[in-house]
This record gives sequence, C-alpha cells and structure tokens, in this order.
Amino acid sequence: MEQLLHYVWKHKLFPLKALTTTNGLPVEVIDPGLPNTNAGPDFFNAKVRIDGTMWVGNVEVHTLASDWHRHGHDSDRKYDSVVLHVVGTPDCQVCRTNGEPIPQLALPCPDHVICNYRQLLQADRNLRCRDFLPDLPRLSVHSWMAALQAERFQQKAQQVEARLQRCNGNWEDAFFVTLARNFGFGLNGDTFEQWAERIPLRAVDKHRDNLFQIEAIFFGQAGLLDGPTDDAYSQQLQREYAYLRHKFDLQPLEGWRWSAFRSRPGNFPHVRLAQLAMLYYQEQGLFSRVMEADTTMQAKALLASRVSDYWETHYLFGRTSPRRAKTVSPRSLDLVLINTVVPFLYTYGTRQGNEALRQRATTFLEELKPEQNHIIRMWQEAGLPAENAADTQALIQLKKAYCDPKKCLQCRFGFEYLRRKRTTRAEESKTPPTPAG
Repeated sequence: MEQLLHYVWKHKLFPLKALTTTNGLPVEVIDPGLPNTNAGPDFFNAKVRIDGTMWVGNVEVHTLASDWHRHGHDSDRKYDSVVLHVVGTPDCQVCRTNGEPIPQLALPCPDHVICNYRQLLQADRNLRCRDFLPDLPRLSVHSWMAALQAERFQQKAQQVEARLQRCNGNWEDAFFVTLARNFGFGLNGDTFEQWAERIPLRAVDKHRDNLFQIEAIFFGQAGLLDGPTDDAYSQQLQREYAYLRHKFDLQPLEGWRWSAFRSRPGNFPHVRLAQLAMLYYQEQGLFSRVMEADTTMQAKALLASRVSDYWETHYLFGRTSPRRAKTVSPRSLDLVLINTVVPFLYTYGTRQGNEALRQRATTFLEELKPEQNHIIRMWQEAGLPAENAADTQALIQLKKAYCDPKKCLQCRFGFEYLRRKRTTRAEESKTPPTPAG
C-alpha cells in the first residue's frame, strides 16, 4: 500500500475535498516534489502551504505513521528537512531529532484508484490492462512507446559496456562476443557467449587466411571435437586443434553445455559455429565495417554468412544430409541487427559523441520488420500492433520491465488505468433511459 501512497502523492490523485493535517490545519499541495530513488526522504523540494504558511522541503511517505520510528528516522538528521509526513494511518506523532513535531497528512486514497490497483495486481492474465488499451489516446501510446524504446537502448548499452569491460576495452572483441551470443538465438545464447569469451581472437588472427584452422579453433574451443569418431573431417579437425591448443594454451568449453533440444537442424550449434567461422574468415575488421554501414542492407550483406563445403552436407559431425547452402535466414539476420548491430551503434555513438551513429540505430530499428514472438503476439491481441522493430523492442521492454514484475505504478498505461473512473452497475441502473427520437 505504501507504493500506492507514493503514487497518489506523486501524481496528486487526491479527492476534491480540502486536505488537513492530523491536528486540523489546512494543507495545500503546490508541488509534490521530485521522487528520490536513493537514501533519504522520498520526495525532494516539495512545496506545501500549511495553515497559510508556505513550506519548501522534503516529504516522507509511510503506510503507518509509526514506520517513522520503526525505520529510525527520528534519530537520522537526513530527515530533519521533512516538512510533511504523508501517511495512510496516523497511529502516532513523529518528530525531528531535536524533538520538534512534524506535520502529518493522512492521505485519502480515492476508492476508484484502490479498486483499479487491486484489479491490476490480482488479475491472472499476463497483460492485466489489456481490455483497457484500445481506449487509450494515440498520443499517450506513442509517447510511452518512445520512452520504452529509449529505456531498451539504455539497457542494452549497459550490457555492451559490461562486455566491453570484460574484453579490456576492445570493441572488436566485445562485438564478437555479442554477435556470438545472438547466433545462439535464445536456446544457446549463454553458451555461445561463454564460448566466444574463450576464443583468443588475436591468436586466431594469425590464421585468419585459413578457414580450416579457424574451424578447428572454433569447434575445438566449443568442446565438440572430444571423443573418438569415424568421420574423416572431424578427425582432421581434432589433429589440427590439438596442435593449436598446445600452441596457444587453449582451454575448451565443456561440450555438454550445447543444446539442440526442440531446435530446427538449421539452428544446431554446429551449423551456427560453422557460419561464424566463415564470417570471421571472410570479413576483416568486422566491427569497424559494420559501424560504417549506412543502411540495413549494407549491414546485412556484411553479416550474411554461409558455411564451408563439409557443412553443406552435414548438420552434425559424421551424419550426412542433403546438400544445402545453410545461409543465415533473412529473419535471423534481422534479429542479429536488432540485438547486436543496433546496440553497438547506439553505445559506440554515445561513447564517441557521434549523434549520427545513435540516430542510425533508431533508423535501423524503424526500417526492420517487427519481430515475431509470443510477447508481440500477446500485445497484438491486446490491441497494440507493431509496425516495425522499434515498436517490438518497446513492447518487449514494457512486458519484461513493467508487466512481469508488476510495476504497474511506474507504467504510463497503468497510470491511465488507475485514474479512470468507471460507472458501477448500481449507478448504471439509476441512470434514466435516453428518450427516443
């Protein structure tokens, strides 16, 4: 309930009747203040008029007034600046560290807000406000979607920064790790990232002109060359990897980490590793070239990898299959751009102070087709269709950052839902019918 009190105070969702302190003094809220997400009072620089006197200071919000003592605020000088204590239940008087009493306001929360809030929290459906969404003003939807897209950029930028730090500030290495992770396409994403962090790219650079040696390092480091085999090609890779492992003191990943469960053959880790090997063999300075790509078509052309001759007739070592080129599909390329290229354009542009790169990240998302997954289908059924990848990224952010953790109070759709007033059936029965004609 304290979160709801925070919300009602922040957005001034007060009843129209006059407000008074617990000892009867009139209160007028001029400015509720700025929310504080760090230690200290809940709102900074609030402006309230109490009994005709203007007070500028901080505001603390509690469900029970006694929480002031329970949290130790009565002995914490940071809270001496509080000019108003907003509470749900005024079960005691509170004071500053010098014993001076602090005015308290028992905040009345409108019944319709409480009712709407409980409905949001108690609803079993994944999208608790879905029936309300089609009625939202288009401008409200557009502004919130834009803000969600910006949040998504920031979140992915933090992930890029974390990988960049682990890669000792090397953008090429961080890009390779991110690209590899997204070649896992969900199922093997974590394993691909762990594998990529074990690939010594500076050592591989010395064999960049030899696709066979690149495959030996890639498959060997993946732990997929362990054990006896009757397949001639994998035996050759084993021997080459044994030499390269000793030369560069390599430590492979455990092969059991990879999964092909319920995965299409084209998405088997062996095929994806072969595509990455070919991509790394074909493209020199991949990160730099991708950052220079002006259009999504140019970026896709750089990342459109195929496989070596052996993998055109295999999905696994030693098991032949009908010949197939096994290129990265157009939809998979879109996902690689969305989850790898776009975050790096935004993050690198931010680091370099290059607004053109940041804008290109947005442009790429707006040009790419909307993603297709259960989250997007859920929003579409709720009346929020996506026109492009920028929309789908915003909707994914909304679902994961607000709906799943039930942060309806921080969601703008939730705000509109909470403050709406609906006519009850009893009220509807009292409404006289409209005369015909």
